[in-house]
Amino acid sequence: MKVLLGLKGSTDPAQYRNRLQYHPDVFEFYLDQHDLTPEGLAHLQDAIDEAKAVTPRIVMHQPMRYGKWFNEMVTPEKEMPDLYHFLRYSSDTLLNLAVKNDIQLLLHGSYSRQTQHFIDLYPNFETAQHVVFERLDEYAKQGGDHIMFENSISPLFFYGDPHMDQVIFDRNYRLAFDTSHCFIKNHGSNDVLAASLAKLGDHIVHYHLVDSMGLTHDSLTLGLGRIDWTRVLPLLNPKASSIFEINLADPTKATEMLNSYDYLKQIAANLD
Repeated sequence: MKVLLGLKGSTDPAQYRNRLQYHPDVFEFYLDQHDLTPEGLAHLQDAIDEAKAVTPRIVMHQPMRYGKWFNEMVTPEKEMPDLYHFLRYSSDTLLNLAVKNDIQLLLHGSYSRQTQHFIDLYPNFETAQHVVFERLDEYAKQGGDHIMFENSISPLFFYGDPHMDQVIFDRNYRLAFDTSHCFIKNHGSNDVLAASLAKLGDHIVHYHLVDSMGLTHDSLTLGLGRIDWTRVLPLLNPKASSIFEINLADPTKATEMLNSYDYLKQIAANLD
């Protein structure tokens, strides 16, 4: 059973060059709003070119924030015009870059920390969620094989509930599956995590492999949390890419991601 070395870093050369020295199978750029300026986009293109010389499997993670606000798909245009503009501009600009370079763009269906504020700007929860799916439908059509949508702990777009998983499955989205988000959303249940991985597997194209105690967004090295990786590993779509999305003691060193890779390789060896 093959385990991919998937690493993540920002466009800071100290970060991504540290990762690229290990010749990862997959590299994910974790972007911020400064990467969407003209200078930032030129630098991002140079960084992509460097990464493509090492690995063809590259993902760009849309910036999580714009100023103090999370870059929520549900953002209402009228009430929050600046954030809405950034949501649209960053999505469209990065999608064009993904197509140009034949790489992948990851968008979040939702986040969690400020989500209720956004929901409260709509008449009701159902209206807010309808907006999310309407926009994801639009980007799924626009992005084709270059776009994917990630789950969160938010009630607007998450994995683990059988009804929600079926709704998402039926929309035929290309999915990014964060193991810790699903685990935390479902109160640390390995049964729910396993069921969701199995249900959505055919549509999953990318994984964020990260451990958790199942209580908060702790982003632990694999083996330090409560996720049952012996159970999870055989459920992963072998055609999908993956990275280890782990909190790092030093952002310029991939130590905890490499430790997670070694841990998962040992799990795989015991399963073979």
